[in-house]
Amino acid sequence: MTTVDAVLDDFLAEHIQELVAFRRHLHARPEIGYDEHETTALVAQRLQVAGLTPRELAVGTGLVCDVPGPDAPRPRVALRADIDALAMTDEKEVAYRSQHPGIAHACGHDVHTTIVLGCGLALARLLGDAPRGSVRLVFQPAEETVPGGALDVIADGGIDDVDAIFGLHCDPKLDVGRFGVRPGPITAAADLVEIRIHGPGGHTARPALTVDLVATASEVATTLPQRLREREPALSLVFGSVHAGDAANVIPSLAVLRGSVRTPDRQAWDAAPALLEAELNDLLSSSGATHEIAYSQGPPPVDNEPAATAVLAGAARAALGPDGLRDVPQSDGGDDFAWYLERVRGSYGRLGVRTPGSTDPPLDLHASTFDVDERAIEHGIRVLVHAALSALHGLA
Repeated sequence: MTTVDAVLDDFLAEHIQELVAFRRHLHARPEIGYDEHETTALVAQRLQVAGLTPRELAVGTGLVCDVPGPDAPRPRVALRADIDALAMTDEKEVAYRSQHPGIAHACGHDVHTTIVLGCGLALARLLGDAPRGSVRLVFQPAEETVPGGALDVIADGGIDDVDAIFGLHCDPKLDVGRFGVRPGPITAAADLVEIRIHGPGGHTARPALTVDLVATASEVATTLPQRLREREPALSLVFGSVHAGDAANVIPSLAVLRGSVRTPDRQAWDAAPALLEAELNDLLSSSGATHEIAYSQGPPPVDNEPAATAVLAGAARAALGPDGLRDVPQSDGGDDFAWYLERVRGSYGRLGVRTPGSTDPPLDLHASTFDVDERAIEHGIRVLVHAALSALHGLA
């Protein structure tokens, strides 16, 4: 057993129950992006109790904290956690179910926050008073927004002097005790689009005298995704909301379609807004309707740097044993961790949170009853601590 593992064993024996309780508190009191005031305060308070000096971000939520302190020498490795929740209902029947109606930690960010907090407390012991480098804890707000709170961290100088960055995300398809890595792209780009189609409106008795916006919106919803994919096979457009009219005998004057555009390919992501506009113009050119598009470009695919991914893979093997490491496919989900990797090398992994041997079908992220096997917290701390120390050693 290495000295690192011995220290981690002692630390976790003392603190794992505290960390599980911390996670459950966050889970019961979730906060959406840019409203994570209580979460920020709780994390800051716990770091201060440990003698550390967190700094709140200028945006008003989220914080960064250097371990062992802001004056520690470089190199500096960052560990990132996202702290926001989703605007949705928590339908679990557990004691720590969300107490905030319409808000839920259904993506595991409460777990990510707890893990990086645990890493900071453990690293304060491991790095000591005369460190050869430091670790920056990044507790980032608003990951679920577009284009993402990572840009606020970057604008605040949160990674200006960082040499490498690591992060993880709960993966309900992987068993607890497993950790997934992938060099290169591991997520997709995820953009939001709103299309507003206008017509003069009219009576359903005389549709030929106006523009039938319900039929037009239906054609856009069914045809535009296919046309966009034919133009660029790497692009996927899926509508999640279509609204036109309120009365059965009135042809509406406005139809609104909202959806997401996803792609695993960076070049396709760059081209997506112009291609979508061109295909929609062509589709509606003879309809008599007018339209406008509000296209909100989210982050590009998270593109893991190979050398940093090798460090993360080695950390997973060291922390979980040779059977703990898994290769994972590229996901169609997005994550604003991509913005960090545009500026600094790093890697983003998948943490198994499914109970081994469970016969229940795995719940997807964002499911209303999403939960985790809390033993994953310990595994996540071990992997990220090993990754941080290994990276510091390699950079020193």
